[in-house]
Amino acid sequence: MSGHEKLAQDPPARPHGRELANLPAGEDPLRERIPEKLLVVNADDFGFTRDVNEGIVHAHTHGILTATTLMANGRAFDHAVELAKRHPSLDIGCHLVLVGGHSLLPPHRPYPRDLKALLAAMAKRELAVEKELAAQVEKILDAGMKPTHLDTHKHTHLLPPVLDAVARLSRRYGIPWVRRPFDYPMSAGGVPIGRRLLSRSLDFLRRRFHRVLSSHGCKTTDYFAGFQLTGHFRTRELVALLEQLPPGSTEFMTHPGFCTEELLSSKTRLKESRRRELDALTDEKTRDTVKRLGIRLVSYRDL
Repeated sequence: MSGHEKLAQDPPARPHGRELANLPAGEDPLRERIPEKLLVVNADDFGFTRDVNEGIVHAHTHGILTATTLMANGRAFDHAVELAKRHPSLDIGCHLVLVGGHSLLPPHRPYPRDLKALLAAMAKRELAVEKELAAQVEKILDAGMKPTHLDTHKHTHLLPPVLDAVARLSRRYGIPWVRRPFDYPMSAGGVPIGRRLLSRSLDFLRRRFHRVLSSHGCKTTDYFAGFQLTGHFRTRELVALLEQLPPGSTEFMTHPGFCTEELLSSKTRLKESRRRELDALTDEKTRDTVKRLGIRLVSYRDL
């Protein structure tokens, strides 16, 4: 067993979201116990660029962000690791990449440019998915990080072969939490109708997705949000989402960042929207809404 795989011997314990501490019943034996609303606010793309890294840390130190997922093949990986070590309260996970960027394995070929190309590469067996993703997890562990959760760039673990690989890596490395990328029903303003319909169309994948994770001992939050809102939210939409937050544990996926020349020159559709998300996550109105609604901000380490 490798040193990294020894992490699997002592994975973080996870009571199910709905089993976490309920509000006290008081003296009235007939009063119902109301589950808490627990919110993990996660930023994807840590390590993508230095300005994105700085924005993520700013959203954590000045806003409601509690966690982030690190891109092992991001060009600002070393900068992200440095920031993570300076801010240990920021929960770190792995943002596993199979689309965009380059492989960590020799000869460091570029990954497929989009999901269609990824499907073609997997069909032709041109990409050893599990080996590629394992190399990314190993790099993050070798950098001294102790990741608590896994997700994938562009939600590629919705594809069965990728999901199977991610589930096996979760067990192998003792990283128990895996993102469930199925938005809970919501009606926050600003969500394009096409994005809402696409989110609903993913429901047919849900049953197999949870069956695979359960069979490998993986854990998920009770709910997930953020797919529909990516690139489309400001403070108003974020407050509307918080107003609809269900009891239990929820992961909210975000993409904050400062937008400087480094990000503007990068290959991504999310540029100016990252600054808008950063502003929303640090807005006083957002923080006041969290307090008013009794939402408890948590990281995966807390669950």
